[in-house]
Amino acid sequence: MEHMSDASTTFRALHDGPGVLLLPNAWDVGSALAFVAAGFPAVATTSFGVGAVGGHPDGRGASRDATADLVARLRRLAVPLSVDVEDGYSSDPGEVAAFVASLGVAGVNLEDSADGALADPGVLAAKVAAVKAAAPDVFVNARVDTYWLGQSATVEATLARARRYVEAGADGVFVPGLGDPGDVSAVTGALDVPVNILPVPGRTVAELGELGVRRVSTGSLPYRAAIDAGVSAAVGLRDGEPPVPATPYPVAQARLAAFEDGRVESDG
Repeated sequence: MEHMSDASTTFRALHDGPGVLLLPNAWDVGSALAFVAAGFPAVATTSFGVGAVGGHPDGRGASRDATADLVARLRRLAVPLSVDVEDGYSSDPGEVAAFVASLGVAGVNLEDSADGALADPGVLAAKVAAVKAAAPDVFVNARVDTYWLGQSATVEATLARARRYVEAGADGVFVPGLGDPGDVSAVTGALDVPVNILPVPGRTVAELGELGVRRVSTGSLPYRAAIDAGVSAAVGLRDGEPPVPATPYPVAQARLAAFEDGRVESDG
């Protein structure tokens, strides 16, 4: 991949394009390569998917090592990479900053909750400030989990947290679970940084863009959809149906072989 600072510049610019940045979240090398092959200009990881591959639930810090290992391989992608690092896997801002800086990626998501509970906003603000001091080029997307957890799920409480993170240096704000059009418009209209949300049932990405959203992350949706599709394919065969269409084995194999052989852009 291009040099980290170049990748960060490219990634940052994608938030300012004419349309909404739709960012797919990968859970392994194969899914990341497939997203790149489909033409997405950047790829992210999903902590849920990465954790689930190892049999761990999301949000408990169990995906740290698996995430670092996956990122070490995905840095060779020909597009910018953003990484979901939950709450940074530590309560110590310095440790979080060191971990993020070691990843060598264009962006990260840092959330303000752990194990299903909101943290004091000062905790994430300190982590954001430390990360920006240690790795100023990294696009820090501060995740506000008010709506996601149903805790202090109001526009006012969400904006109070978001503003703390922006003041600390956050480059963007992610509010998963935000979906009511009035609430979305209120949040996007009150912040000067790109606002990121998850897909909203019944609304297109373009419609979310009309509400001021600049980035839509797929989150764990592709992983969960892939599981459903895999089960459906097996059940269909069991029930006497013909095989479902899928990427041919030689194509998937060729992607992995090219990746392993280094026939992609490197970041160095």
